[in-house]
Amino acid sequence: MSQNSRKDGFVMQAGILAMAGIIVRIIGILYRSPLTGIIGDEGNGYYSSAYNIYTIILLISSYSIPSAISKVIAQRLALREYRNAHRIFHCAIIYVIVVGGIASLFTFFGAGLLVEDNSKAVLQVFAPTIFLSGLLGVLRGYFQAHRTMVQTSVSQILEQILNAVVSLLAAHLLIQTVIHQGETTRAIYGAIGSALGTGSGVLIALLFMWGIYGLNRKLIIKRVRNDVRHDELSYGQIFGIIFGMVTPFILSTFIYNFSTSLNQTIYTKVMMYVMHMAESEIAVNYGVFAGKAVVISNIPIAIASSMSAAMIPSISASYAQGDREKSQHQVHVAVQTTMLISIPCAFGMLALAQPITELLFPQKESLLLASALLRAISISIIFYALSTLTNAVLQGIGKVNVPVINAAAALIVQTVVLVLLLAYTDLSLYALAVAMVVYSFLMCLLNNIAVRKALNYRQEMVKTFWKPILSAAVMGVAAYYVYKVVHMLIPVNVVALLPAIFVAVILYFTLVIKTGALSEEELKHIPKGTMIVRMAKKLHLL
Repeated sequence: MSQNSRKDGFVMQAGILAMAGIIVRIIGILYRSPLTGIIGDEGNGYYSSAYNIYTIILLISSYSIPSAISKVIAQRLALREYRNAHRIFHCAIIYVIVVGGIASLFTFFGAGLLVEDNSKAVLQVFAPTIFLSGLLGVLRGYFQAHRTMVQTSVSQILEQILNAVVSLLAAHLLIQTVIHQGETTRAIYGAIGSALGTGSGVLIALLFMWGIYGLNRKLIIKRVRNDVRHDELSYGQIFGIIFGMVTPFILSTFIYNFSTSLNQTIYTKVMMYVMHMAESEIAVNYGVFAGKAVVISNIPIAIASSMSAAMIPSISASYAQGDREKSQHQVHVAVQTTMLISIPCAFGMLALAQPITELLFPQKESLLLASALLRAISISIIFYALSTLTNAVLQGIGKVNVPVINAAAALIVQTVVLVLLLAYTDLSLYALAVAMVVYSFLMCLLNNIAVRKALNYRQEMVKTFWKPILSAAVMGVAAYYVYKVVHMLIPVNVVALLPAIFVAVILYFTLVIKTGALSEEELKHIPKGTMIVRMAKKLHLL
C-alpha cells in the first residue's frame, strides 16, 4: 500500500460513515414528512422541546462516549497495547451503566421541572433511551478505534429504519386512542409515539452492535492473551483516563450542542411571558423552525460528523506516534473533502429552499415560512461542517479543553444576540436563525485559529474554499433558473426539482475540476475517487 493510501485511509472510512449518515438523514426526512402530517406542527413542537432536553442529558451522560473511547483505545492500539485497550472497553461499559442509569432516572422523575407541561410525558418516554444510548456508544467507539466504520454505519441505518417505522405506527395508534379529544391532546400523544420510535431504534442498534462484538470476541480475546509485553493498567488508572478524557469531551460537545436547547428555551420564555403568546402557538412556530428548516440543513452536516468520527482515532494514533506531518496531511484532506461537499450543499439549499422544503414537508400552511428559514440558515451548513471537523482535530491531538472554551465564548455571544433581537425587533423565528449563524461562525473561526496554533498548520484557501465557493455560486444560479423554467412549463414541483438538481451536480462537478479545485491525484484519494477520475476523463474534463 502506498504512503498516500495509508495516510488517506481514514477518508475512505469517513466516506462509509458519511454514506450511512446521508442514508440515515434521508430516511429521517422521508418519515418526518408523513409524521408531521400525523402529529402536526404542534406535535413537532412538543417533540422538539422534549428532544432538546433529552439531547442535553444525553450529551452529559453518554453522547461523547464514542469519540472519547475511540480516542483512548486508538492510542493504545497504536502502541499495540491490546490488553489495556480491552480493559478500557470494560471500564467504559461500567461507566455508562452507572452514569446512564442515573441520567435516565433523573430525566424520568425530573421531566416536569425540565419542560413545559405538554412536553413532560414525551420527555419521560425518552428516559430509558439515555441508558441504552450509553451502551451503544461504547460499542461504536470500540469499533471506531479499530478504524472500521462499517459496524457503526450499519447500526445507524438499522436504528433509523426502526425509528421511522415505530414512530409512524406508534404516533398513529396513540392518536387514535384520543381521536375525539382536543387538538393539543392529539399532538401530545403523537409526540409520545415519535419518542417511542427513537428508543426502539437505539435498542435494535444496540442489539446489532452487541451481536457483532460477540462474533469477534474470540479473536479479540486471543489478541489480548498474546499481549504480554506491556504493563497492565490498573482499573483506577483506567477510570482516571476515562474521566480525564470523557469530561472535556462531554463539556465540549455539551456546550457545542447546548445552543439549540438554550435558544429554544429563550424563545419559548420570551414569547410566552413577554409577548404573551399561547404555548400551542409557540410549539407550532418552533416546530416549523426545528422540525423542518433545521432538520433539512442537518443533512449535509452529517458528512462532517462522519469525517470527524473517522478522524479522531486516526489523528490520535498519528499524533501519539509523533508524526506531525501525517496529522497535518489528515487535517488538510478532511477539510478539503468536507468543504467540497458542504459548500455546494449550502448554496443548493439557498437557491432551491422552497422546492426542497415542499418536496420533503408539503404542508402548505407553513411552506413559505419553513423555506425562508432554511434560506436564512443555509450558510451555517459551511460553518457547522468546518467547526465540527476542527473540534475533532483538537480533541484528537489532546487539546480537549480548547473546544470547550471556544464553544462557551461563542455561546455567550450568540445568546446576547438572540435576547437583543427577540426583545427589540420583530424577527421572532428569524432571530433564532441569526443566532444559529452567529454561533456556527464563531465556533468555526475560533477552532481554526486554535488548530493553526496547535499544529503549526495553515489551510490552503484558494483551492479549498474560494474555488468551490465560486463553482457553487454559479451552480446555485443555474439550478434556480432551471427550476423556474421547467416549473413554468410543467408546474409540478418534483418534476422541476429533479432536473435542477441534476444540472447542479454536473455543473459543480465540472467547475471544481476546470477551476483546479481538485487535481487528478486528489480526486483519487476521496471515496470512489478512481471511478470519478475515469468518468472525468471520458467527459474530457481531465
